[in-house]
Amino acid sequence: MKKYAIINGPNLNRLGKRQPEIYGYETIVDLEAYLKKEGESLGVELTFFQSNHEGELIEKYAELADNRIDGVVFNHGGLTHTSVALRDALSGTDLPVVEVHISNIYNREEFRHLSLTASIAKGIISGLGFYGYVCALRYLVGESKEA
Repeated sequence: MKKYAIINGPNLNRLGKRQPEIYGYETIVDLEAYLKKEGESLGVELTFFQSNHEGELIEKYAELADNRIDGVVFNHGGLTHTSVALRDALSGTDLPVVEVHISNIYNREEFRHLSLTASIAKGIISGLGFYGYVCALRYLVGESKEA
């Protein structure tokens, strides 16, 4: 069975509480339940990880690469715009990845328009809420079937 990781960065553990006018009222638990159902329908296994700490995210990518996961859907939150270290860690894994943002980062503050990980991702989905994660997962699963 193919295995995919869903990685969420800083503040995503606060979904439903932090700025619900931007991110909605659903929680990270809701997101994971939603994606588990999608994973089951696609016949794939999902693993979830969230951290507010850059170093933990970096270590997680190394672990996923060493365990030969089939792909990653990630949302680095604010680290998307600032962390060269995360970009380098992810780039060094050679894993197929899709970047996701719940809100439309291009319809927000200008500093959010820059993604340091965009150039290493297969694609970026921004502004579709939780459904963006589903689209990213479906893409990765479909791509692995073609390979």
